[in-house]
Amino acid sequence: MAGLKELRSRIATIKSTEKITSAMKMVAASRLRRAQEVLIRNTAYRVTVNDTISRVLYALQRRAKESDIGFKLPNLCTPKADPQKYLLVVMSSDRGLCGSYNSAIIRGAIARIKELQSEGKNIQIITLGYRGYAALRKQYADLIVRHDESVVNQGVQYEEALNLVNEIVPMFEADKIDVCEVIYSKFKSALSRDVVSEQVLPFDLEKVNTGVDDMDGMREYITEPGYDEMLEVLTPLAFKEFVFGIMINSQASEQGARMTSMDNATRNAGDMIAKLTLRYNRIRQGAITTELTEIIAGAEAI
Repeated sequence: MAGLKELRSRIATIKSTEKITSAMKMVAASRLRRAQEVLIRNTAYRVTVNDTISRVLYALQRRAKESDIGFKLPNLCTPKADPQKYLLVVMSSDRGLCGSYNSAIIRGAIARIKELQSEGKNIQIITLGYRGYAALRKQYADLIVRHDESVVNQGVQYEEALNLVNEIVPMFEADKIDVCEVIYSKFKSALSRDVVSEQVLPFDLEKVNTGVDDMDGMREYITEPGYDEMLEVLTPLAFKEFVFGIMINSQASEQGARMTSMDNATRNAGDMIAKLTLRYNRIRQGAITTELTEIIAGAEAI
């Protein structure tokens, strides 16, 4: 029967799709696990750098309070007067099949662009990821100064964070931009993520402050060079690690979204196969019953 043949074909096709989505789910889960491992391995370095900066800041603030000797923040941390020039770095993926991951980032980017335009700001855009570029170029092609592939294609490496830092910091120091924000998906869990617009320049040291100034009886160290020089050296290290953390969060969010999406697709395929198989069996049973009835009727007629 044509109906049975068509159902067999559909069931075979959906089974093939189920195998593909199941394999993609396992690949995404593996990449998500690697991203989480990178975050864990990087924790010791991040905590050490941030804690050291917090101690230096505390010492400088205490010195300023006791002796009225102020201190200058590094150039990376110094806000520009009346900022007008904004650089938005939009991190999306190159491929789909990850649920609402890309669409949420694109909506967040468009909302932020419109907000800044309503305030009369000058905007430049860097897109990292084809999906974000393809969507934004329809309305804001004149604002996009560079586009490149997603930073998570082969798994985020520290060098990729350095490449981005080495691009945006000279622009900030040369007054080509006043503020740089990164729009990305911040990882919470495999099922949960938030699209945020994170300001990276000027760099806010409070983002790496571990609250060491609240520790009673903190030992004050005699350092060489002094605290001012130490802050100048440590701030770029903390900034690079901060950007790297953003990229790792972006990778983990994408893989978490893809894993969840492929898991749902695999489940849906299984449910569809079960329904089609039940329908196939019912039609086949009906056909057999009809044939038996015809045979019995013919035998009785003879």
